[in-house]
Amino acid sequence: MPHAIQIHDQGAPDVMKWVEVPDLQPGPGEALLRQTAVGLNYIDVYQRSGGYKLDLPSCIGMEGVGIVDAIGEGVEGVQVGDRVGYVMGPPGSYAEQRVYPAERLIPLPEDVSDTQAAGMLLKGLTVSYLIHRTFNPQAGDTVLFHAAAGGVGMIACQWLKQRGVTVVGTVGSDEKAEIAKNYGCDHPIIYTRENFSERVMELTDGEGVPVVYDGVGASVHDGSLACLARFGTYVNFGAASGHIPPVAGTALASRSLYFTRPGLAPHTATSDLTLEIANYLFDAVREGVKVEINHNYDLRNAVEAHRALEARETTGSTVFSI
Repeated sequence: MPHAIQIHDQGAPDVMKWVEVPDLQPGPGEALLRQTAVGLNYIDVYQRSGGYKLDLPSCIGMEGVGIVDAIGEGVEGVQVGDRVGYVMGPPGSYAEQRVYPAERLIPLPEDVSDTQAAGMLLKGLTVSYLIHRTFNPQAGDTVLFHAAAGGVGMIACQWLKQRGVTVVGTVGSDEKAEIAKNYGCDHPIIYTRENFSERVMELTDGEGVPVVYDGVGASVHDGSLACLARFGTYVNFGAASGHIPPVAGTALASRSLYFTRPGLAPHTATSDLTLEIANYLFDAVREGVKVEINHNYDLRNAVEAHRALEARETTGSTVFSI
């Protein structure tokens, strides 16, 4: 019988258990995947810990890669034997088998490996929509990207640098500052030692930046607003340090700032939307953006991986092998 990680309660990492589960069969419009690799993302922590409520017992995880083993009635465009990936819900990627809506599967190019795809699809598609749809910075712009040495940040720094953008990034240590710099961050700021908003204002001669990309949340909220230029955009796309407080209109008015809280789900709601940002990503990788798989765990060791992620001991992408 196949195995999966399941949770019967939400809480600390040790609520995750490696258990036998029944064989799956695809229903109409679905494909059965024999999974080969699964990506670890912070949204998995929210699902496990209770940040997002789930009907229990439940599997977790939102990103995987595998081979199509069977297809259900009415499936078009996907065949048995195809190598595919997927991102977003419903939760359930921490498993050896997975049934998933066929129309939302992403065909993988031959020049992208299973491990590489599992380490970059959710993070890379996040960067893709952030810099193509949410706020599209131009060559010569200076932007602030929080958590520049994380999986999303390392892809973003390289991609923005490709486009001629100057990147200021926050990091938590000297080691992470060096990593961020090696991946395109022009000005890493160690936020534990330096006021990042004051440093941004220094780097921009008091002007501020036109956009802040924030996947960290509560701990950087006030500083992010403080270092935006007139008519700047605050993009909050995550909450690694907790959810930000409600944004009052009065906090935006003096500089006519814009606030947005985008998510990956609407940007992958249809096949066309998904393939558009996926093709941007695959092209960027071909042009030199590297996806670093710095941590690889067996899926049954998910508890250890979650502990490392929450302790901010990871850099780049983490992948589970199956």
